[in-house]
Amino acid sequence: MGMRIESASKMHLLQRACEELGCIEVEFRAHWHNHQSRRAIERLGAKQDGILRNHTIFENGTVPDTVVFSIIEAAWPAVKFGLAEGLSDYQSWSP
Repeated sequence: MGMRIESASKMHLLQRACEELGCIEVEFRAHWHNHQSRRAIERLGAKQDGILRNHTIFENGTVPDTVVFSIIEAAWPAVKFGLAEGLSDYQSWSP
């Protein structure tokens, strides 16, 4: 149930950004060492744009690298299709 809610939430948020607000890009960021988040972002259909090296200093003094991903306007239809396909197993979802 948790994955269904998470996927439906991502679908709704991305749909709002891309279709209602007219965003030309939606950006995601993940810490370089957070491989689980990076894989999840890629599974959404986002593409890696680059790595920001030593771009900020955390309160604990660490200086992380951040991986930047995005979904651009032209890619949204394919991303939307992929998300809808993933949700198609659940009867409560209607794209």
